[in-house]
Amino acid sequence: MQLHPPPRFVVREIVTRALIEDLGRGDVTTDATVPPDLMGSAVLVAREPLVVSGLDVFSLVYAEVDPKVAIERRSEDGQRLERGAIGARVTGPAASILKGERVALNFIQRMSGVATKTRQFVDALPAGSKVRIADTRKTTPGLRALERYGVRCGGGHNHRDDLSSAVLIKDNHIAAAGGVTIAIERARAHAPHTSRIECEVDRMSQLEEAIAARADVVLLDNFDDAALAAAVAFVAGRAILEVSGGVTLERIPRIAATGIDVISAGGLTHSARAVDFALDWDA
Repeated sequence: MQLHPPPRFVVREIVTRALIEDLGRGDVTTDATVPPDLMGSAVLVAREPLVVSGLDVFSLVYAEVDPKVAIERRSEDGQRLERGAIGARVTGPAASILKGERVALNFIQRMSGVATKTRQFVDALPAGSKVRIADTRKTTPGLRALERYGVRCGGGHNHRDDLSSAVLIKDNHIAAAGGVTIAIERARAHAPHTSRIECEVDRMSQLEEAIAARADVVLLDNFDDAALAAAVAFVAGRAILEVSGGVTLERIPRIAATGIDVISAGGLTHSARAVDFALDWDA
């Protein structure tokens, strides 16, 4: 699967905001202790097993801080690294390396954390499974493009990018509209002809109504394993079935075994921890 990194202009805006936040008023420590003409080198080291994501962002941070800083990649996005492996080498003016260190690490630690967690979910699928592991919109404000790229680096897929990307009728839409059928009918009348209609349901009676109303995709929210199997049997291929809610790493094989199409988990982004990538001085 091609990773398709976010557009450079999108990444640059995010990086610029982060540098303004951390370096906008200068670095009093580095300016006081490191001669401006001193050259140096550091290595990006994995201090735990991880999946790499964010090397372009890491590099762009340094390009913005000082174009004289060079990044030699020793790994690629999507690659697994074992503890102690070197992901990249950074060389150039020592002061510039130090000034960009925290922002560059913040991005690659966060993105690689998302990739690593996603890879765990993908690896939990049974061999030969065609089930997709997908994210949700439960992302860090301002960082969605980067976190969703992390999901792709981990072998996962992205759900809708934003509220304009696709129709997804949730429980509160159903409540406000007055029911599943009327919500789907209104969505179909309003949505572009290119857009699928997805509807969330939390019980079998709603699933039956959604299928009768010809929903293209049905999101089964918090269904237990027995209910998932019953839902798959009832739908019998008439709609794409997505599972969300109560999705844990341990449960992935059981969910996949029911014949479901997509497993979406907000935890891929909102609960992924930053992995331990470090920048160690070596010159």
